[in-house]
Amino acid sequence: MALDPNRRALMGAAGALALGSMLAFAQDKPTARVIKVVAKKFEFVPGEIHVKKGETVILQFTAPEVPMGFNLADFGIRTDIVPGKVTTLQLTPARAGSFIFACDVFCGSGHEDMSGTLVVSD
Repeated sequence: MALDPNRRALMGAAGALALGSMLAFAQDKPTARVIKVVAKKFEFVPGEIHVKKGETVILQFTAPEVPMGFNLADFGIRTDIVPGKVTTLQLTPARAGSFIFACDVFCGSGHEDMSGTLVVSD
């Protein structure tokens, strides 16, 4: 089936417009910063995470040894961290300050001291 030259031009223009719109949308959307966090006996590395108020970040967790947990109670978020898997959490803090996060899955004799700090600046 042959397309009429006007219809072909119209379809080409529509496709180009759609592609241009998708590219413009993708460029307008800021990418979230990825922060890698390792949960190992008996510490989080890094132990202090710095973000800006309103900044969207992706926390990317790994655990090389045993199952761990991550609990940031002040923001109502938590997750399990399983060895051999990457666990991700998206976070956009709405307030500034220093907030404690902790392992909430018993991981051994040093578990009670396994914590870190999220520092959110204005």
